[in-house]
Amino acid sequence: MTSNVSAGPRCVALVGPYLSGKTSLLESILHSTGAARRKGRVTQGNTVGDSSQEARARGMSVEVNIATTSFLGDDYTFVDCPGSIEFFQETLNGLQAVDSAVVVCEPEAEKASALAQILRHLADRDIPHLVFVNKIDKATGSIGAVFDALSAVSSKPLILRQIPIREGEAITVYVVLASERAYVYRDGAPSGIVDIPASVSERESAARYSMLEAMSDFDDALMEALLEDETPQPDVIFEDLAREVSRGEIVPVLMGAGEHDNGVFRLLKALRHDTPGLENTVTRLEVDAVPGNVLAQVLKTYQTTRGGKLSVVRVLRGVIKDGATLAGERVSGLFRMVGQHTEKQGSAAAGATVALGRMDNVVTGDTLTPEKETGASLARAPELAPVYALALTAKERSDEVKLSGALAKVIDEDPSISVEHNQDTHQMLVWGQGEIHLRVAAERLNNKYGLAVATEPPRVPYKEAIRKPVTRKARHKKQSGGHGQFGEVVLEIKPLPRGSGFVFDDRITGGVVPKQYIPGVQIGVRDYLQKGPLGFPVVDVSVTLVDGSFHAVDSSDMAFRIAGRMAMAEGMPQCAPVLLEPIIAVTIFAPTEYTARVNALISGKRGQILGFDARQGWPGWDAVNAYMPQAEMADLIVELRSLTQGVGTFDWKYDHLSELTGKLANDVIAAAAE
Repeated sequence: MTSNVSAGPRCVALVGPYLSGKTSLLESILHSTGAARRKGRVTQGNTVGDSSQEARARGMSVEVNIATTSFLGDDYTFVDCPGSIEFFQETLNGLQAVDSAVVVCEPEAEKASALAQILRHLADRDIPHLVFVNKIDKATGSIGAVFDALSAVSSKPLILRQIPIREGEAITVYVVLASERAYVYRDGAPSGIVDIPASVSERESAARYSMLEAMSDFDDALMEALLEDETPQPDVIFEDLAREVSRGEIVPVLMGAGEHDNGVFRLLKALRHDTPGLENTVTRLEVDAVPGNVLAQVLKTYQTTRGGKLSVVRVLRGVIKDGATLAGERVSGLFRMVGQHTEKQGSAAAGATVALGRMDNVVTGDTLTPEKETGASLARAPELAPVYALALTAKERSDEVKLSGALAKVIDEDPSISVEHNQDTHQMLVWGQGEIHLRVAAERLNNKYGLAVATEPPRVPYKEAIRKPVTRKARHKKQSGGHGQFGEVVLEIKPLPRGSGFVFDDRITGGVVPKQYIPGVQIGVRDYLQKGPLGFPVVDVSVTLVDGSFHAVDSSDMAFRIAGRMAMAEGMPQCAPVLLEPIIAVTIFAPTEYTARVNALISGKRGQILGFDARQGWPGWDAVNAYMPQAEMADLIVELRSLTQGVGTFDWKYDHLSELTGKLANDVIAAAAE
């Protein structure tokens, strides 16, 4: 019999949508295997995972949590990933070097669409995975309907490993189809073996045949046995399961209730026997087998308040020892992690997942080797484009210098956050995946670094342009004893096609304005264009110096600079100025059943729908293309997720400027004047 037992230390990710119960499942695993003395509860804020202030304040995961335990003599590190889509980058980073993943979900068919993104990522990267239908004790609908809904969003065939049996309103017994054994759930204790009720015998036989039939698509011998009405032995079935799961050909579906320890032991047995270990992972990641040379990848970075920086790594090759030098950094402490609790180790062998202390220049996604090797750089997780921004300022002026350093540490922990110093609005913008994501970042600045910050929506970088040309003369003359100031210019101001920018030229003849003063005129013009008659930067304008005069003694660069600015200030209001707003090209992705709602959302935000098509490689999804004013984009991701059960997303890029008139323009101009 083929088995993955004793495949070395394993690394398993727990993934799934918000409220699926991953943290409670991890708590049950740690308590059942002896890694946690007592079992905590999310509602009581005393779990091993979600131990940060920000997580406990919200009752939800806001970062990856790492916990290592032992089961039947083998080490297992669980990477508990956040369920909220706003922290999906954490999940992508944490999955890079895992051996397998457990996709945790609720027993509700209507929530299956929330699994589409994670199931697709696992399938695309050939990460073996299984599904654990959690909270089975609270199931009210048909488990068959849940299985069908899950199958619809998975590109890999799902295999139902168990069927539940109801007694009254509650599911109390389940049957393991491979072994044809029934177990009764016991609260806080391992399940006990019972006889399969006669009332479900026919249903069990049909479900078992369906499981074997699906498996036979990848095993000719099994298919031949089924065609000849032979009953495969359990050992043969378990061997097929292990082989097909390891290859990523099938996805087993198990069930239980993590909060009550139901089905947890069976899940651990499935991970032990059916999922692959390190050998499969290094093949998938194309790690070169260089004997003795260390190679590891950073899955997560923590900035701790006491111990400094911790880099969580998966050791893919060799043995890391405390004090070793990797990527030019000396390892200052090597730790086994169970949540925030760390236990010092002397070394970590291939397969282990450990935290390395004070690797200051190492970031999430880095490949660690003792020296540079050709081809030793492992692929990083795909980077999500930012979809939400807040303007950030320190509440205390004295903290402004500290803010940049603290933000750098926050970004070190969460690389999906980025900072932009917007030159148009003069705001520092923090970009991320949603409002909660950025609120958590702001709270970390306060909780970890003592920096109180204020946030506000980003200002829209409006511009203005002109509709008609004008020629304007201006003279700057000032006499105050000694040398005075004198400069006279005649400027020709004309509109340019949209997107042309600013053009300055001169048609000076006969030296009426000496060449050395012409740059001063241009500087004066540029000074004015920073804030036009409507109060915004001016674009798409041509200014030509066509005439002027000077004084042999009193003229200077500054005098002509002032004259140039004066001519613009007097001439621009006569050029029929118009407000311009930035327009964004947006592609919104959502399941097809929500496309009509997406179209209504776009129209309600003054958007222009350009068309839609099927999303490439995503059956049952559409991609809607549109133009939308940037002023309407601030809460787009919040509203989109609200109407698509959290799964909708979008890509965007700046496209062009468009005229804004009427009441909307008047309101913008009035707000700017205030």
